[in-house]
Amino acid sequence: MVRLSFKMIAVSAAGLFLLYLLGSILFFNATPKDKRVKVPIQSTYSVADPEFKRVSGVIAGRQWVNGNHIEIFDRGQDVFGAMIDDIRNAEKSITKETFVFMGEKVATSFSDALAEAAGRGARIHFIMDYIGSAFATDEQLNTMRDAGVNVERWRKPSWYQIARFNHRTHKKLLVIDGKVAYTGGVNTADPWVPDIEEGGYKDYHFRLTGPIVNEIQGSFSENWVASRGELLVGDRYYTSPDTAGSLPMQVTSSNPREGQKRVRKMLLHAIASAGESIRIGSAYFFPDNDVIAALIDAAERNVTVTILTPGDKIDQNYVRRASHTLWGDLLEAGIEMYEYQPAMYHAKLMIVDDYFVTIGSTNFDNRSFRLNDEANVNILDREFALKMSEHFDRDLVTSQRITLQDWQARPYRYKIYGWLTAKTIGAYL
Repeated sequence: MVRLSFKMIAVSAAGLFLLYLLGSILFFNATPKDKRVKVPIQSTYSVADPEFKRVSGVIAGRQWVNGNHIEIFDRGQDVFGAMIDDIRNAEKSITKETFVFMGEKVATSFSDALAEAAGRGARIHFIMDYIGSAFATDEQLNTMRDAGVNVERWRKPSWYQIARFNHRTHKKLLVIDGKVAYTGGVNTADPWVPDIEEGGYKDYHFRLTGPIVNEIQGSFSENWVASRGELLVGDRYYTSPDTAGSLPMQVTSSNPREGQKRVRKMLLHAIASAGESIRIGSAYFFPDNDVIAALIDAAERNVTVTILTPGDKIDQNYVRRASHTLWGDLLEAGIEMYEYQPAMYHAKLMIVDDYFVTIGSTNFDNRSFRLNDEANVNILDREFALKMSEHFDRDLVTSQRITLQDWQARPYRYKIYGWLTAKTIGAYL
């Protein structure tokens, strides 16, 4: 009996050690070191001041480039059609990165178009997130691989690298011949095909030309090096594009590695520099306390802050309920909160003082700020900002404003569910 007891103790101790080891691996791999801006930013200039442009170049690690043009798409089927047309005209190279790649219509059409381009001699590099491409079919993947497309499924999870499960690429980039680029919120997937009246997602995507394309190519190249160890160089990928317009633009890339949470820093800098208005559209709104404090500080400076998120048609309802737990202080500060009603709202944008706009893949949540690889394009231009403000304001027409009284009166079951999910999400992020 004594021997059995010692044996049981040894087995239990071994089990506890293994549990501790697994927990340690999970914790230290899934949670990045918390090196991020904590002290409130005190900006003495506006987003229209040249000093904002200079400092933001330092913060982002990339300078502003002039002479660019941008085209706005607010329907998935339109942007998919434009992308396919540009892919069919590709001569030298195509680089593409997306979080979600799936669907009989969209994924198949892109697989076929990329395979055809490879057959014409274009070199193609395609990064799709491993989790986001879980429902891509073998036929779609093999169509591309058999044609010579370099397909990389980003960060396949493994038991000894738990971070590979938690840290995703959320970028949505497409560059053709180093001359044309796309970015925005649209994934390469079927839910973006129908109009919103038919259940499709509400989103924005953008076609860019000019020197900014090289900067976007550089953001893609960061992840291609990280995944394949191959640096893409030469005029096949980088060109000396002619001036395509008049817009100054800047790329901000972000990743979970130490000191690289640049998108969050960029957003905090822009919020601190706001003097009149801040408009935020985000598919998921769950920022940290420091970002919330920055928004409240802006409201207390008499900046009109308006935040638009999805309503009950959101695809991740638990995020909506968790987000609601954060709204009390925002509403008390006079910040206007809206929920989009017709469809799933998937946009990612912020407009400051009708002059500064940031677009791209970044949601206003800690997953985008701390864990995902993200890429945004920033624009300083009154005319473009006003166009995006018009789109934003039109979306507000079909949205429901949530007042402080509405928030306080939500059912207790939602309050409890939201509190529990917020604690879970907070621990996970």
